[in-house]
Amino acid sequence: MAVRVVGIGAGYFSRFHNDAWARIPGVELAGACDPDLAALTRHAPGVQGFSDAAEMLTAIAPEIVDIITPPASHADLIRQALAAKPLAVICQKPFCRNLTEARAMAEAAEAAGIPLLVHENFRFQPWYRKLKERILAGDLGMLMQVSFRLRPGDGQGVRAYLERQPYFQEMPRFLIHETGVHWIDTFRYLMGSPDWVWADLRRLNPAIAGEDAGIVVFGHRDGRRAVFDGNRLADHAASDLRRTMGVCLVEGTEAAMRLDGEGRLWRRAFGAETWEAVDFDAPRTGFGGDCVHALQSHVVAGLAGEVPFENLAGEYLAVIETEAAIYRAAETGQRVDL
Repeated sequence: MAVRVVGIGAGYFSRFHNDAWARIPGVELAGACDPDLAALTRHAPGVQGFSDAAEMLTAIAPEIVDIITPPASHADLIRQALAAKPLAVICQKPFCRNLTEARAMAEAAEAAGIPLLVHENFRFQPWYRKLKERILAGDLGMLMQVSFRLRPGDGQGVRAYLERQPYFQEMPRFLIHETGVHWIDTFRYLMGSPDWVWADLRRLNPAIAGEDAGIVVFGHRDGRRAVFDGNRLADHAASDLRRTMGVCLVEGTEAAMRLDGEGRLWRRAFGAETWEAVDFDAPRTGFGGDCVHALQSHVVAGLAGEVPFENLAGEYLAVIETEAAIYRAAETGQRVDL
């Protein structure tokens, strides 16, 4: 019998969720919900549609509830989902409106005994999984620094973001809350949780409400550092600017590895003059190396007892705490300890 999944929300990104569920063996996307029925037709064709989440949850009794909506709706939808007693609930990022609300939802899920996972998919991008594998294997020696330059090139002009995700223009906190949070979690995946952060954030496009550029330094007591250098107005060399959204450099005592805009990995031994291609082929289906499919497959495997869950809400609170510290650091101009 197939695992029944329902999706709540039919906005731009839901197409990637729905496509991924359709390609996971043993899973049935049994229902999708959005007040905009035309959006359901576009992004969930052939799936039973509902305009009300409570009605769908009662009618289908799903094993997995996938919440694909903006943060303001998360708490109410998580409560409704938990009341339906599924086997697991997945919720898109940014997770809830603030740390207090996120803590409350994590506690509610724990009290219900239902895994609540944050759909934070960048750590599931295949190039970061491969980088983690090479770090753990000691291929780079002692890890010293990781840096990422975000350059999606979609933030210029008065119509920035309007065709894809127009609410981006109105977010009072944007670069870190909506986008940079991916690398807070990815750096945590690669290096562990930082001990302090420092940040310089700024707004370059006056057409939007929040910051769209900035530099964040993540510090570890043992001397390791991570640097997030984000600028949504600038671009990078890539056939698809959203495939990696920028370039990454990982540096160790024995070698360095870099990620380019095509999702390729390169390695240069310490002292060598040239970079050598890493034997690695990332999928071109779906979004970002098919990371949505990878995350959702991970949840299905976790329910089967095959792997321990990543990104459980209680653990993910560390990401939200780090995000809050970044904004405090930017406001005060001071390093903020975690």
